[in-house]
Amino acid sequence: MLKLFNTLSRKLELFKPLKLKKVRMYSCGPTVYNYVHLGNLRAYIFVDLLKRYLRYRGFVVKHVMNITDVDDKTIRDSKKNNKSLKEFTDFYLNAFLEDLKLMNVELPDIMPRATEHINEMVALIKQLLDKGYAYKANGSIYYKISKCLNYGKLAQINRQDLKKGAGRKLVTSDDYKKEEVNDFVLWKARQPEDGNVFWDTKIGRGRPGWHIECSAMSMKYLGKSFDIHTGGTDLIFPHHTNEIAQSEAVTGKKFVKYWLHNAHLIVDGKKMSKSLNNFYTLRDVLKKEYNPLILRLILLRTHYQQILNFSFKEFKEARSIFKNFLDFLLDLDLITNKNQEGLNIDEKIIKNRNAFKKAMDNDLNISLALAIIFDFIKDLNKNIKLLDIKQVKTIKQYIFEIDSVFGFISPLYKQYQKDINKLLKNAKIKELLDKRKKMRKDGNYKRADEIRDMLLKKGLVVNDTEEGYNVRLLHFP
Repeated sequence: MLKLFNTLSRKLELFKPLKLKKVRMYSCGPTVYNYVHLGNLRAYIFVDLLKRYLRYRGFVVKHVMNITDVDDKTIRDSKKNNKSLKEFTDFYLNAFLEDLKLMNVELPDIMPRATEHINEMVALIKQLLDKGYAYKANGSIYYKISKCLNYGKLAQINRQDLKKGAGRKLVTSDDYKKEEVNDFVLWKARQPEDGNVFWDTKIGRGRPGWHIECSAMSMKYLGKSFDIHTGGTDLIFPHHTNEIAQSEAVTGKKFVKYWLHNAHLIVDGKKMSKSLNNFYTLRDVLKKEYNPLILRLILLRTHYQQILNFSFKEFKEARSIFKNFLDFLLDLDLITNKNQEGLNIDEKIIKNRNAFKKAMDNDLNISLALAIIFDFIKDLNKNIKLLDIKQVKTIKQYIFEIDSVFGFISPLYKQYQKDINKLLKNAKIKELLDKRKKMRKDGNYKRADEIRDMLLKKGLVVNDTEEGYNVRLLHFP
């Protein structure tokens, strides 16, 4: 049975969705004013792993991820770039979607944009005003924390312990790094610096605060109560804390059943920072010619609750991990035996699958899950010559079944096949291989070795076998 660590209870809990086998999940998406960094990508990889495993376990998942395309930063930077808000945010939204594609992250079912849900936010704010949970001041509207008796339960913060600081009560900034400990803004009155970014509504002229966006969009698509809400640990307070306060004030119902948060990513033991020159995006990884799917493996293999210490040195080890999978699959491809009866493959797969599920059921224990699959490969490698082509098909199906959760083996394997086939179709390569085959047949092994060295320089490794030879790429990925 699947168990997940719920931030709300600080306990490992048996996962039971509100509706049998149907999971409604919401994830905090990017603010599209810049390229997402590796820390952001870690959060999206975690969500992807969670969603893939839920589906693997037979759940039907409806996943919503918001796009914040209006806030202080998007307005500020769009003006700096002399672009309209939509033109500016569209550019970074497309860049974000390209990042997800390169890292084989499955897109959410719905990706609502804040600017397209102003009416829903206004309706929510109006209900908070009517219920006495919000008040107007200087044209803006604020949530009254003193009205919420259990405010801070997610972050385990006592409302009475919050700093008073009355002078900060009406701060209008919704900068994500700022930890507001007083009444927070729901609707921001139009300021001159906002330019033409404002809406005329029943609650006034202005734009929404950050926190209200997620409440409005999540409840529109998932209902007043839903199963899972994800995000980084930095969002627990104030963002997710405020989401709960405003949502439950309106509905009178529990907003979310399970809160799951991934830990930070640091770089070489230090906080990622532009001033330290260790602030990286996927584009920085691509410039160094690293495969984005190997980055996926790096971000994936550390448990989501553990701080991930990223280093470019990690690519060497991650490549080695993938090479174990690749070499195994390529060795399987060489098997031509028929009707062997040496190994009970079905029994081995059932045993391994059960162990894999047990590991992943324990709050997505990815490290143990990977180790279990490696044990399976190691065991089969000892007796690989006993396999037949029918068993090979079954084994490969199982590896790709598991990869429906991991999300890096199959696409890299397909890319490998594409790359090597492209080389093998090259006329000069084909000529060299044919010539080498003839040299070996004629007993001219010296010349055959010279041709093998020539092929090696072109990126192909030739291995001679009893049946003839096989070729593999020298460098991949």
